[in-house]
Amino acid sequence: MTEIWHNPRCSKSRETLALVEEKGPVTIRKYLEDAPTEAEIRAVLGMLGIKAIDLIRKGEAAFKDHGLSKDSSEDELIAAMVAVPKLIERPVVIAGGQARLGRPPVSVLDIL
Repeated sequence: MTEIWHNPRCSKSRETLALVEEKGPVTIRKYLEDAPTEAEIRAVLGMLGIKAIDLIRKGEAAFKDHGLSKDSSEDELIAAMVAVPKLIERPVVIAGGQARLGRPPVSVLDIL
C-alpha cells in the first residue's frame, strides 16, 4: 500500500498526490493532524537515505523558534519534527519499503 504524508494547502503535495492516485490506491495521511512518531520519522529517514536536516523545513519560523540550526543533532531535529509536524518537508511518499520526497512531484514515480 502506498502512503503519502500530505498537506492539502501545499501545491507540491497536491501535485504529488494526483500522480500517486493515478498509479493506484493510496492512504492519505494529513501529517499536520496525525503527526508521525519518532520511530516513523527515523524509518522514513532511513528509507530516504538522508539526514534529518534534509527533511526539515529550515525556512519555518518554528525552526528558529526551537533554537535549531544546521548544526543541531539528529535527535534534536527529529524531536522538533515530532513536536511541530509542520517542520517536516512535504510530501513524503512511502511504497514498497521505500520512500521519496515529492520535490519535484515526479521524483516519487520510481517507487510506485
